[in-house]
Amino acid sequence: MTTASDNTQQGASHLYRAMRDFVQSSDDTLPGKFEITKEGIVHDMMSPSGRHELTTLRLRKRLEKVMPEEIVAHTGEPDVEDEPEGVMRRPDLMVIAEDDMDIEGSFDARSLIAAVEVVSRSNPGNDWVGKVRDYPLLGIPVYAVFDPRTGTGAVFTDIHSTPDGPRYAVRKDFVYGEDVTIGKWTVSTAGLPRYQDVPATEAGTGGA
Repeated sequence: MTTASDNTQQGASHLYRAMRDFVQSSDDTLPGKFEITKEGIVHDMMSPSGRHELTTLRLRKRLEKVMPEEIVAHTGEPDVEDEPEGVMRRPDLMVIAEDDMDIEGSFDARSLIAAVEVVSRSNPGNDWVGKVRDYPLLGIPVYAVFDPRTGTGAVFTDIHSTPDGPRYAVRKDFVYGEDVTIGKWTVSTAGLPRYQDVPATEAGTGGA
């Protein structure tokens, strides 16, 4: 017998697949980056700036310098996805075993060792709020945020259960210039670029 709960789950799954099909069809035709959360589609309309990409590049190189050869700091596609949860994200940088990349389709989010995001100027809440909520839900054990608007960041760890679902229990804040530990590896944040001319009201949206 089909229950109301079954119908709700089937409806949610159908809606998620429809949103995923739209996102995948739009990636090559519309500017910006599309992701899916429980609230719907998130669209960061602006293409990443040079300083955003330079931050990602420097973090990738610094991580891969201290990590074992079989672990990589991957940028780009594919997405990480959990269809039952209705979430599809594309971290700026994914720390993952090379063997776990040998799959068809999206990465299994639970195979990630860590996710790293460089905060966007156009949609900082996506990194500081939405992904702080979604990444523990996906089972990503470490989430590091670097914010070129303020020259600060945070590393979130220790997923635990709450009445609102899985959440990170520990947040360690840092300022640029300090060493930061992501998973088992420590890297310098010295020399990471900052965005210029960020309004005070915009820079103040860094709380999770």
